[in-house]
This record gives sequence, structure tokens and C-alpha cells, in this order.
Amino acid sequence: MPDLEHRRPLASRQTAWAQATVRMLAKTPITPNQVSFLSMVMAGVAGLAFAFSGDTAGALRIVLLLAAALFCQLRLLCNLFDGMLAVEAGRAADDGPFWNEAPDRVADTLILVGAGYGSGMPELGWAAAALAIFTAYLRAFAQSLGQPADYRGPMAKPQRMATLTIAALLCLTAPMLGLSIGFVLEAALWLIVLLAAVTCWRRGRRIRKLLRAKACQPQ
Repeated sequence: MPDLEHRRPLASRQTAWAQATVRMLAKTPITPNQVSFLSMVMAGVAGLAFAFSGDTAGALRIVLLLAAALFCQLRLLCNLFDGMLAVEAGRAADDGPFWNEAPDRVADTLILVGAGYGSGMPELGWAAAALAIFTAYLRAFAQSLGQPADYRGPMAKPQRMATLTIAALLCLTAPMLGLSIGFVLEAALWLIVLLAAVTCWRRGRRIRKLLRAKACQPQ
């Protein structure tokens, strides 16, 4: 059975277009696990588009940046629809929890590292990816302790993808502002790194606070 208690709260699940899409997917043989796998494919395309955008120019650069923005959002749509297909359409599989988590870690790495190479600072992309994985680890660790899932930001997965999507679109106008694509992507990655570190601190602080409160409770 899906773990509804620890499900990420998303207002988009209640929208008419999301519900209609899931009803359409429910009429096909597509499984939630396949949609989860597809999220990695979308992330791979976004990561490659980011990586190559720094070394191209002209129309090809525009295409790559638009593709990076588009496939970041398609990755998020896959994350939305795999869960809805599992829960709302009743197609949850026994190994669903694995496919709900593992592809996200791969997808984050592919996109953030790709953006790092596109910015000319691959080490920054790897740092952002490490922090993204650590935020997810802290959430999962809290759940393993019986604590509520903590999806707080300020730089959780939706915020990371929004930041990179906006950065990709800003890169289209960067030359007109006298800025390089590398500068825009680097700035976005620094923002992700700094705010992801804050996110890790907030989640870690909450875990410690709840553990201390539990220890103080009378046995």
C-alpha cells in the first residue's frame, strides 16, 4: 500500500488537468514505476541540454536552453503522475517505494551536474547534487525514526527545479544584458547550494528537537 501519511503535499494533484491526465493514463498499461523511470530520462535530457549549452551559440544554444527548462518541468510532471497513478488510480506496486525514491536521486544528480558543466564549474554542480541528496536523506532518516516526513525548504526538490528552469530561461536573455550563460547558471547553482544547506540545517534541527522531546517524555 502507498504511504499516504508521508506523501509530499502538492496542490497540483487537485487540479482538473492533473486529474484528467491520470484518468487517461489509467486507461493505458503504463505503470507508476515506468513513469518513475521516465523521470530519469527527462532529467538526463535536461542535464545534457544544460551541459552542452555552455559550449554552443546561436539557434542551437536557444534550443538547448529551452529543452533544459522544458525537461526540468517534465521531470516534475513524472514525479507528480507516478504517485497519482499509484494512489488515485490504485496501481501501486510492492516495490513502488523504491521507484518513488531512487529515481529522484538520480534525476537530481543528472540535472544539477549537467548545469554545473554548463556553467563551467562542474564541482559546483556536484556540490548542489550532494546537498540535494542529503536533504532527501534527512527526510528519509526522520521517517525511519517514526517522525513525520519533512518536505520543508527553502530549497526542496520543487524549488530546485524552479530555480534551474528560471535560470535556463534567463540564459536566453543573458547576452542582451551583457551576461554569460555560465554566470547565470553559476549564480543559480550557488543559490541552490546555499539554500539547500539551510534546508539541511532546518531538517536536521527538527530531527534533533523531536528526538530530545521524545527522550524527555515519561516512560
